[in-house]
Amino acid sequence: MNRTIFACALSAFAALAHAGGVQTLDAIEVVEIRAARSDGLSGEAASASEGTVSARQLENRPLLRPAEVLEVVPGLIISQHSGDGKANQYYLRGFNLDHGTDFAATLMGMPVNMPTHAHGQGYADLQYLIPELVERMQYRKGPYAAEAGDFAAAGSASIDYFRNRPNAIAELTADSYGYQRGLLLGSGQEAFGHLLYALEWTADNGPWVLPEGLAKLNGLLRYSDGSRDNGWSLAAMAYQARWSSTDQVPQRAIESGLIPRYGNIDPSDGGETRRMSLSAEWSEKDAGRWSRANVYVIDYRLDLWSDFTYCLNDIALTGNCRRGDQFEQQDQRRVYGANAARTWYGDWAGRAAEVTLGLQSRFDDIGRLGLYATTARQRWGTVSQDQVEEGSLSFYGESRMAWHDKFRSILGLREDFYSFAVNSNNAQNSGKVQASIASPKLSLIFGPWDRTEYYVNAGYGFHSNDARGVTIKINPDFRDPAFGAPLAASPPLVRAKGYELGVRSALVPGLQTSFALWRLELASELLFQGDAGTTAPSFPSRRSGVEWANYWTPTSGLTVDADLAASTARYTTIDPALVPGNYIPGAIAKTASLGISADPGGKWAGGLRLRYFGPRPLIEDNSVRSPSSLLVNLRASYQAGVKQKWSLDLLNLFNRKASDIDYYYASQLKNETAPVNDIHTHPAEPRTVRLSLRLGF
Repeated sequence: MNRTIFACALSAFAALAHAGGVQTLDAIEVVEIRAARSDGLSGEAASASEGTVSARQLENRPLLRPAEVLEVVPGLIISQHSGDGKANQYYLRGFNLDHGTDFAATLMGMPVNMPTHAHGQGYADLQYLIPELVERMQYRKGPYAAEAGDFAAAGSASIDYFRNRPNAIAELTADSYGYQRGLLLGSGQEAFGHLLYALEWTADNGPWVLPEGLAKLNGLLRYSDGSRDNGWSLAAMAYQARWSSTDQVPQRAIESGLIPRYGNIDPSDGGETRRMSLSAEWSEKDAGRWSRANVYVIDYRLDLWSDFTYCLNDIALTGNCRRGDQFEQQDQRRVYGANAARTWYGDWAGRAAEVTLGLQSRFDDIGRLGLYATTARQRWGTVSQDQVEEGSLSFYGESRMAWHDKFRSILGLREDFYSFAVNSNNAQNSGKVQASIASPKLSLIFGPWDRTEYYVNAGYGFHSNDARGVTIKINPDFRDPAFGAPLAASPPLVRAKGYELGVRSALVPGLQTSFALWRLELASELLFQGDAGTTAPSFPSRRSGVEWANYWTPTSGLTVDADLAASTARYTTIDPALVPGNYIPGAIAKTASLGISADPGGKWAGGLRLRYFGPRPLIEDNSVRSPSSLLVNLRASYQAGVKQKWSLDLLNLFNRKASDIDYYYASQLKNETAPVNDIHTHPAEPRTVRLSLRLGF
């Protein structure tokens, strides 16, 4: 069935790419969000909470990790609870998004999120991102766009790399904790287009007592001709990394002096991963239509060793702690995909109109999805070992209509079809399931009046659940006292429903400001728990909040951005026998950021970033909360010559003792006689001095 879905997708892809034209009249002008308009607003937006970020806006931004590029999305926080070869944690709109469950990311048209992943549903690893290659990033929040599907309930980001660079560069970076990075990138004119190349090497030990030993190698070749709207490209990417990790540790172990602040419990935790891909994109646009398509194949591997409870399971199982609670998660898959869309521009009764039809398809052939009990990375027991085939086929349509000079509408509809097939080492947990879901969308845009537009948005979205949780029937975890007990399966697709009222204004010269009131409802937060191999019960939820984003350019060489976001997240229905309250653990409530970028055109340039990460409930009755954090990063750069540039980054400028992430759960250390409920924390890295030299050639 999955291969049939994929074959149908390829057929439809070809039909769309070569379909005959429909007679149209004048086209609606398509403008990037940051492009100037005569009324001062920045382009044609569908909501107050979307935008497009250019490479120039990233140039003077100090970054500790590659995925922090996504923090240009107002209200989005990036953190880490393990080694820097593992996917980051994401927080947005009242969500602890874990590793990406409700935030969808793509790079050059390829999905980043991994469904039915060994470590977490929607796992979005962006450690292979090369920030210097990012040409633009388009972001959206809420499920209002017809092309946004799985994992995009809270938001999405589409990242594109440059097709060519006018100057080749070589860059070397080092910091005070053993961080070393080398980058070589450039492009050249070839017979039929441009060849872009990039090679990145990174090593890092970090401030941890256990040296991280990160070794990362990353490369890109992209051959292209023309532009994003009228042209094509072929890209090959390869990435591999290995590392040792200091995972979150119990607060009591630090406070008692058992380990220092940057210490660890299990020194054998860590991982190895690789990702290789081939992709192609094509686009053709004129006054009457815009056709685009892309295909890709991804080969992916991950082996991850973690230990979050130390001796709890081992003592319960054997009465001692000789083996510990470490486990290995293994993921080996190939991903195939094809997408196509066509937009027709014209008019209806003298009014500008456009219609888009598109399809998206994906097939994950997961050869091994394993969860094993280990000691010092050596397996001694199998919890589950599965083969999974998961396919999806999605059709969407969207109609944009300018009914009046002061009123536009966008009406969209998508239909998603999914097929799950699980072949488990435990035959009772094998099975096949098919599901579909329809998602209508509506946006109404009023104005502009006095350089101000107003937005009303509503839409349905969804996220898929782990295929193992969809077909599960019994508890596969031999370490659990309930081993072999019946379990309820997860719903294959979980409905989301969002609403938003917004305003976007350029009334003050040089200032872009937007304000949004939003609400998002999930039918269920039922998730498969990859750490245990079981399905954890959860409940319907509702999140609501307010966001205020500002982007100010008082002069051509100075930009200031400031964002504030506040939200509440609650379960709407609970079972008091299962949870003590209706707070959603880890749900972000308040964030704020302030950034200043100065580039007056001389020898000096720089940027300053302030990020506030508010406290979160860590348990359903809100009796345990995480502390807030306030971090400041600084970058200063000096152009020493035409082809020489020095940059100095001061990360965590004021050396704040903050947490990157906090959890609350039970664990048991070797010297403890019973499990202890405690905060488990991963501290933010201390003040780091990072120096870079860039040479042009």
